[in-house]
Amino acid sequence: PTPREENMSFAAPCAAGDFAKELIATANAITAPGKGILAADESTGTIGKRFDGIQVENTVDNRQAYRELLFTTPDLGKHISGVIFYDETLRQSTKDGIPFPKLLADKGVIVGIKVDLGVVPIPGCPGETFTQGMTDLHKRCAEYYALGARFAKWRNVLTITENGPSQLAIDDCASTLARYGAICQANGLVPIIEPEILMDGKHDLAKSEFITTKVLAAVYKAIQDNHLLLEGTLLKPNMCCPGQDCPAGKATPEQVATATMNALSRTVPVAVPGVTFLSGGQTEIEATSHLNAMNSLGRKKPWSLTFSYGRALQHSVLKAWMGKPENVAAAQAVLQHRAKSNGLANLGKYEGEDAVAGADESLFQSNYSY
Repeated sequence: PTPREENMSFAAPCAAGDFAKELIATANAITAPGKGILAADESTGTIGKRFDGIQVENTVDNRQAYRELLFTTPDLGKHISGVIFYDETLRQSTKDGIPFPKLLADKGVIVGIKVDLGVVPIPGCPGETFTQGMTDLHKRCAEYYALGARFAKWRNVLTITENGPSQLAIDDCASTLARYGAICQANGLVPIIEPEILMDGKHDLAKSEFITTKVLAAVYKAIQDNHLLLEGTLLKPNMCCPGQDCPAGKATPEQVATATMNALSRTVPVAVPGVTFLSGGQTEIEATSHLNAMNSLGRKKPWSLTFSYGRALQHSVLKAWMGKPENVAAAQAVLQHRAKSNGLANLGKYEGEDAVAGADESLFQSNYSY
């Protein structure tokens, strides 16, 4: 045990129960220096959209081949501490019969699982959504733990408008994420708390910071009410960026970093081990540059600030692969580069790069869901 674990007491009640020390160890391992998360949890429909962009048919075999490409990348564990799976992927194996969870565990990479079932409209709240999947979550979390998963992800989505998000949507987001988190901890899974505020809209940077702060404050109040063990959780927020259609245009990395740190420092408890940012439609280079800027600011950072990227780690990989076996090594080299770049950004040591293989292409999708 670390000194922090040995000196820790758990005031009852606590959702983590007998899993407390395991959850703390998992959360700290995921946020190890120079490492972050590869989000490979795209649903069948979403991965199909990605495959459409490279003219690859969306079949079970092609999905398996692509995930095998990712997970067999040499030295993956050097900068990737965890990988988030989709249900199908958790049950798949390499062409040689090695289950994907075992493959990654043997590399020292922790397996995670997406457990939400997508978003649907909130009746009476035009343009706002809630996230499904709570009914049998206890049962699924227990099964996923047995299959080798040790952390989970659940995504709630909010949108900034002239008068939104509504308080109803914020309260639903907070209470849902907290209840999901408690169920995960009771079943041995570290919950990644993901209240994503989309980049859609015309709002400026100040509005993004204000809404992000308001949402995170509500989320952590609900987390306390639901008795989660903060040391056994991770946060996956958006970075504070102007809306995609903001008349003032994009902010600089330093401006994004300052606004995001303002929101985090005013809301996120010190007990949380790490903040694993989503990329949210930024280009690959933007996502890396913004993360590096946060870790380069001369401000207190009681948590690890790292990455949990999907599109911002995989876009260039897909373009290098193009569904062709002869391109696997080249695609894996791209993944190695992107993982290393973000690992350096976690340390505040990323020095920039030339835009190659689509790394500067916009990944924004309006009203993004997966």
